[in-house]
Amino acid sequence: MVMGLLISMMLIFGNNFPVIHFTKVDSSKSSNSIVTLILSDLLNSPSHNRTILGNPRIIECPYGNAVLFDGQDDAIVMDTNYLIGMNTFTIEIIMRPDSDGQREQRFLHLGEVRGDRVLVETRTSNNTDWYLDAFIKSQENKFTLVDSTKLHPLNQWYSIAFIVDRGSMETYVDGKFELSANIPFIPFSRGETSIGVRLNRLNWFKGAIYKISIVPWKVDSNQLRNYEIR
Repeated sequence: MVMGLLISMMLIFGNNFPVIHFTKVDSSKSSNSIVTLILSDLLNSPSHNRTILGNPRIIECPYGNAVLFDGQDDAIVMDTNYLIGMNTFTIEIIMRPDSDGQREQRFLHLGEVRGDRVLVETRTSNNTDWYLDAFIKSQENKFTLVDSTKLHPLNQWYSIAFIVDRGSMETYVDGKFELSANIPFIPFSRGETSIGVRLNRLNWFKGAIYKISIVPWKVDSNQLRNYEIR
């Protein structure tokens, strides 16, 4: 079979069920599969391992349907940590941070509440701009990639990427490199996933999220999507 062949099978059971994609990935890169979370599908398909907090709602966006979080009590929590066992991964989020939210907002938390974890966050500046904050903790090691001078206007759509490659950390906004660092890293072995807030229900996100992708290898920067529609 030709390496890199993509096989997609869709099973559609009605409006209240998600489209299910089965994907064959290049085994030379990872034994893990790509995880693609279309957030509107998560709301439309109740699951025993998923908890909906507050009342996040589906809205239209330039790429399809997104989920709007009110910045007060809306979130989606899953009892799965999609990063377990990975020493290399790319997280890409298609999202729109809105104005009038908290200054510090944790919109993606994977791992444990206080132990090993990844946090992808925004910080707002004067309610007009935001900047990216990406944090990782691996056993006794932890590091934050953040620069308050790298500002982006609120109320617009962005692609945000956080790449970890055996301890090498990089962040990108709309495919453009922002920051990097190195940290001793051991793959996670447990944890959960929270979208829209930290796992301990602090620092709620105000804005919309269309999609979260987790790829079990380092995606080249020229393959990160640049969302020009605002």
